[in-house]
Amino acid sequence: MEKRARFKSAWLPYALVAPQIIVTLLFFVWPAVQALYQSMLLQDAFGGYSEFVWFDNFRTLFADSNYLGSFKTTAVFSVLVAGLGLSLSLILAAFADRVIKGAAVYKTFLIWPYAVSPVVVGVLWMFMLSPTLGIVSHWLHYVGIDWNHVLNGRHAMILIVIAAVWKQVSYNFLFFLAGLQSIPKSLIEAAAIDGAGPVKRFATIVFPLLSPTTFFLLVVNIVYAFFDTFAIIEATTQGGPGKDTDILVYKVFNDGFKGGDLGGAAAQSVILMTIVIVLTVVQFKYVEKKVQYA
Repeated sequence: MEKRARFKSAWLPYALVAPQIIVTLLFFVWPAVQALYQSMLLQDAFGGYSEFVWFDNFRTLFADSNYLGSFKTTAVFSVLVAGLGLSLSLILAAFADRVIKGAAVYKTFLIWPYAVSPVVVGVLWMFMLSPTLGIVSHWLHYVGIDWNHVLNGRHAMILIVIAAVWKQVSYNFLFFLAGLQSIPKSLIEAAAIDGAGPVKRFATIVFPLLSPTTFFLLVVNIVYAFFDTFAIIEATTQGGPGKDTDILVYKVFNDGFKGGDLGGAAAQSVILMTIVIVLTVVQFKYVEKKVQYA
């Protein structure tokens, strides 16, 4: 017989959900409405003058080749961060799940990067890959690679991808490890007795059972690549060289706070928010159909 919570008071259920509703209204709905309103204004840098221009800011953006180019940059960056981050984390989690001696130390070292702030992550990798002082760039020079992310746009993209993946790998690792440890060992042992090799066991048993975790992390990593990598780019490349690492979230800051185009920056934030919402809905509508919930 199904048990349900029953409230004797009519207002108690509303009181219990009120804090979450208030937080959502204050920190999501209200800022989103404000951004939508400001995206239709033409304002000076100090906010002293504003004119309602409807959708002119959006028309200006889509006529700007630099803004359209940032879509491609963001797409490449987000795919690399999500793809490499999930793949590397799954491999590390699979190894951690098999470690017996020193497992606690191994897992602790893998979790530590998540405690480091994005700015520190950016500065750390910027120094290690510095063209003149970086130890990693010196190693690359010995194998014939002249690393210079200050002048080479491809090198700059590789730098921010490495930093972003390294920052997020601990988060992904924790969820993958928890997912692996929740899989009954009897299923894997039965497949091994039937003659299935390690690769086949992983492809036919482990990975399908990890699909709910993988789907969740896919959504989280896409949102992370679009929003939470701003500090890494600000600390390393600042969108350069040229516009080669100027992803959408950094362009909002660059145009709004440095360029003084408040209305255009608000329009960019509305477009960015719409893109992330659409991507999330598409993932839940189409990708989730392939998720196997045990």
